[in-house]
Amino acid sequence: MSQLKVLRAADYPRMPWKNGGGSTEEITRDAGEGLDGFGWRLSIADIGESGGFSTFAGYERIITVLQGAGMTLQVDGQRTRALLPLDPFAFSGASQVSCTLIDGPIRDFNLIYAPDRYSARLQWLDAMQPKRFFSSAAVLLVFSVSEQLHVGLGNSGYEVLGRHDCLQLDGNNGLLEVAVTGRCCVIELTSIR
Repeated sequence: MSQLKVLRAADYPRMPWKNGGGSTEEITRDAGEGLDGFGWRLSIADIGESGGFSTFAGYERIITVLQGAGMTLQVDGQRTRALLPLDPFAFSGASQVSCTLIDGPIRDFNLIYAPDRYSARLQWLDAMQPKRFFSSAAVLLVFSVSEQLHVGLGNSGYEVLGRHDCLQLDGNNGLLEVAVTGRCCVIELTSIR
């Protein structure tokens, strides 16, 4: 049986970074406590100055700048392209990573997942008219960057999300029609066990 939750940005708990260098608002995760035991985790981090990232051995990461001018990363000694708002970048959680801010503080959006437990697909959509797609992922996450995002799921009506709110559907076991109107990130997670 599928379970639908709407998570509001005002309710996200704030926690310290693993390396102590800043703080994160945790949006949602599948399991575990603190910074251990989860199969996947979605969060927003505030980065006030250039510096190192925490390592998450055994995980993959996809990071996207939400607010601010952007940043470049140094990943295992290799410099990335400039990461600008809503431009996702993937890297290994085991990598040694540091960031250089382009022009002041940023907020970023992070998906961290265990590839031995989940496959993940992340895409950013900008739909002024309803955009429809189909998903068979067991976990579907829709994260809003619009002031008002409309999300329709099959024939069950629709939900309205505010800026940085997240819709989470767990236990999907069929092909689900999804319609979104606004700017958002869609994440599909499928268990591979």
